[in-house]
Amino acid sequence: MTRIVVVGNGMAGARLVSEIRARDRHVGLTVFGAEHGQPYNRVLLSNVVAGTMPPERVRLLDPAWYADHAVTAVPGVEVVAVDRDTQAVITAGGRREPYDVLVLATGSEAVVPPIPGAERAVTFRTMDDCHAILRAARSARRAVVVGGGLLGIEAARGLAGRGLPVTLLHLADHLMERQLDAEAGLVLGQTLGGLGVDIRTGVVIEEITADGVRLTGDETVEADLVVLACGIRPVTSLAGDAGLEVARGIVVDDEMRTDDPSIFAIGECAEHRGRVYGLVAPAWEQAAVVADLVTGTDKTARYRGSRLVTRLKASSVELAAMGETHLTEDDAEVVRFSHRATGTYRKLVIRDGRLVGVILLGETSTVGNLTQLFDRGGPLPGDRAGLLFPGLSGGTVAESPVRMPDAARVCQCNNVTKGQIRACWESGARDVAAVAAATRATTGCGGCHDAVEGIVDWLCEQEGVSA
Repeated sequence: MTRIVVVGNGMAGARLVSEIRARDRHVGLTVFGAEHGQPYNRVLLSNVVAGTMPPERVRLLDPAWYADHAVTAVPGVEVVAVDRDTQAVITAGGRREPYDVLVLATGSEAVVPPIPGAERAVTFRTMDDCHAILRAARSARRAVVVGGGLLGIEAARGLAGRGLPVTLLHLADHLMERQLDAEAGLVLGQTLGGLGVDIRTGVVIEEITADGVRLTGDETVEADLVVLACGIRPVTSLAGDAGLEVARGIVVDDEMRTDDPSIFAIGECAEHRGRVYGLVAPAWEQAAVVADLVTGTDKTARYRGSRLVTRLKASSVELAAMGETHLTEDDAEVVRFSHRATGTYRKLVIRDGRLVGVILLGETSTVGNLTQLFDRGGPLPGDRAGLLFPGLSGGTVAESPVRMPDAARVCQCNNVTKGQIRACWESGARDVAAVAAATRATTGCGGCHDAVEGIVDWLCEQEGVSA
């Protein structure tokens, strides 16, 4: 019997285990997780901070699932070494677990900048971090969040939603500078300002003190809760100590295989074709490829990279961005609309007649249609403005269940189409929870929940069924 060992029981590792068991009930399967308790959806932790979702709602596989599927789960145990000569992993307690196939899903860790007093702050990465933030928030008078990327914005919005005055500090000149252009960053900042988050960009932090955060120029932003959301880095030490090739992440090929043919790596710790992905959809695509290969289900399975759609998960803020958003009129055809007063910004970047970049801030009903065009790389209609404002030109809105084609991908994280949701509904799933259980739609970033709900409601209306 093939012995498969997975190191890491986060979103990538847990997904891999379930994908393997969906293909093969008989291979030996052991998964180690350094964190205590069952795996959870890290993407939804901002909802826990905001108080819109209890911690138990973001849990993934529960202990009963492992027992029912003959998976040996070892939570709260760190693997500290890989003995490639004998093909075994070694835990901190000295346990040796032999393997025929090893998959590293060690994920990433929060970046803590070398700022004096950084130990006074709380990082925002794990469930334990969430609990620490919530404990501190109960008695805090003011909070500062350091970092204006996705996590920092979500943390700041969550704390503000709890009624805590929040200042967001960011080194760059505008928020989410990797995904957004300057105008979109400005509109996003104004939107957050209206929701109770004070935005300070272009600032340099000198020290975190007992009174708050001291900036260059000796200004102190008062706070008794400081949250660090300064990015993540792949956890590669286990692979590096074992002599595997490591660059920014653990280097893998199109099979997600390292330079040791018996060892794979997936998720945020893996580097594929020079790129490390920090989002859930690529990790789950990689898990499916590895599951196909190690079970022999599809020996031709390969990972070719992912086209990413970034969705901000902050209450009352709708944002989607994908592709080459920073190109200008010098490099491509650009179609944009900005209305700061309503928090609306829309931008299309078109090159050689194909959609290569999108920013949608504010109302994002067109994101499904634009994502399809972005994914497929097909030719665009001549009416460019109609892509941003389909209601004005008689075009279709992707989230309209009536006009959405069955081939339209509704859930980006799990690659679920409208047709699959329809088939699921016809098999008896009459609400979002049932559809999620059958297809996994909505269980990734959660950004497709409204679209899935709209499709289910529409189907029920057509048949006169109560959802």
